[in-house]
Amino acid sequence: MTFLGVLFLIREIQTTMTSNDERFMRIALEEAKKAYAIGEVPVGAVIVKDDQVLATGYNQRETSNHVFHHAEMVAIDAACKYLESWRLDECTLYVTLEPCAMCAGTMIQARLKRLVYGTSEPKFGVHQSLLNLFDYDFNHKVLVESGVLAEEASQLMKSFFKDLRKQK
Repeated sequence: MTFLGVLFLIREIQTTMTSNDERFMRIALEEAKKAYAIGEVPVGAVIVKDDQVLATGYNQRETSNHVFHHAEMVAIDAACKYLESWRLDECTLYVTLEPCAMCAGTMIQARLKRLVYGTSEPKFGVHQSLLNLFDYDFNHKVLVESGVLAEEASQLMKSFFKDLRKQK
């Protein structure tokens, strides 16, 4: 294989980004703003199938006092109910923040086709920050694309925590 062929192959492996990824990530950012507005950590999620939004979600853990109410879990639950199936094998989940182990494990269990996220999460992220849970040898592989609208997602998080510190 030629040098250019190897470069093309590496670039092909590193990205699964589609032309709609930014459009759907903007919807996830709007969901994150809903969380921000109620005092939740601003994380938003959207589940898409065939370029149609099936479900959305935003963090509600503090307001609901429920550990499962991460944005991704809320959206996954709604999508499963909508599809009347626990399998999301033709779906893409867009989320503003790198997922935690609970959410990533649920994505694998739900047979999610793709995950697209915005910014990294250095304390709990399990795609690139602490480890790569998606790289383990499970019976299902989720394709992952990171860094989509990362700056916008990161700024929203920074603003939230800056405001939170001002309140204390």
